[in-house]
Amino acid sequence: MSSSRSRFLRRPIALGEVRFLVSYPLPMSAAETNMSHIARRMLSAKAEQFTESVIREMTRLAIRHNAVNLSQGFPDFAAPEQVKEAARRAIADDINQYAITWGAKPLRDAIAEKFAATQGITVDPERQITICCGSTEAMMSAMMAIINPGDEIVVFEPFYENYGPDAILSGAAPRFVKLRPPDWALDERELAAAFGPHTKAIILNTPNNPTGKVYTRPELELIRDLCLRWNCYCITDEIYEHILYDGTEHVTMARIDGMRDRTIVINGMSKTYSVTGWRVGWAIAPPEPTQAIRKVHDFLTVGAAAPLQQAGALALKLPRSYYDSLASSYAEKRARLTRILETSGFIVYRPRGAYYIMTDISRFHFDETNYPAETRDVSFAKYLVETIGVACVPGSSFYNDPRDGASQVRFTFCKKEETLAAAETRLAHLHPSRER
Repeated sequence: MSSSRSRFLRRPIALGEVRFLVSYPLPMSAAETNMSHIARRMLSAKAEQFTESVIREMTRLAIRHNAVNLSQGFPDFAAPEQVKEAARRAIADDINQYAITWGAKPLRDAIAEKFAATQGITVDPERQITICCGSTEAMMSAMMAIINPGDEIVVFEPFYENYGPDAILSGAAPRFVKLRPPDWALDERELAAAFGPHTKAIILNTPNNPTGKVYTRPELELIRDLCLRWNCYCITDEIYEHILYDGTEHVTMARIDGMRDRTIVINGMSKTYSVTGWRVGWAIAPPEPTQAIRKVHDFLTVGAAAPLQQAGALALKLPRSYYDSLASSYAEKRARLTRILETSGFIVYRPRGAYYIMTDISRFHFDETNYPAETRDVSFAKYLVETIGVACVPGSSFYNDPRDGASQVRFTFCKKEETLAAAETRLAHLHPSRER
């Protein structure tokens, strides 16, 4: 053939009652070759549908402007010493090669033991647990393991920003259901309308990022009824399970009658043990989806860091007093940042779990022309980080329609006292209107 590129003539041929399309290569001229090269999309259409993480972009801006970082949810205080020592010991003991792809047995056993102790559910670590590179990868592996073309997922908003790209990359069509402040209540009819014959799963983050909402048993039972009616999964992100306030209880969806075989639980070490950089997470699921999750995980990342898995096995066996102390410490930080924000003029939506505070910025007036953006929350976040010296996250990044979050920003309080005190000093320079 005269050209190194070919086009194809597709002709049907019949074999008995079956018809096939067979492609015959035809020569392409030089001009056609050039046009084909120009027309061919060089980057993924999926990647063009979402941006880089807004949360992590705010951290970069905080560094650039030497601002106090209350945007990204990573603690700036030390992880538990015994957990760090376990990681050092594992490295020294030469646990430095691949663990079993779906996770080192000591960690899987520890996860099963802890899940039974905290939620009263027995799972088989050999058939129902997969260790991943953080809960982010666990969520992505779970989505890719169950989603087929045409499937839909139900997502509450405001939502953790990863869920949108997760849907796009796995090929699911998201159906959004709003939670409304001040208590982030859900509308039962709106939720029911989001389910249908194409629904494959609902994503449930409890305790919730960014709102701090902790779903109640009646809310879980409502979701259960819809999952049973439409024969779908519930994928639960439970990474903040131990960060609870005011006597609130965390109930995993897997505890709700009828949901043991329909729930995929996502969790990890990052938040509970203050090791967000370790990237050790897991998925707990029934055996059939676990088989698919393990295959996807294997070819995404092979496995999480072996010595850190070994340290995780120790961490998950810390006494009850550790978790009580963790919750108590964060309750104090919640109260501290709430006072700071209210004094500074923010309308605060008090969280019942996790370590974030969503706020309303309607009282603030600033020269938005100096901080151009599509929505007011982004403009305000730029003003806050560049001029006031405090980084937050624009509320629009948590919504499908950015306009829905245009009056909100999120702060985190997983910070040491010096950090919160520095934020207090800087936020004192805000001058809100007290009309609302």
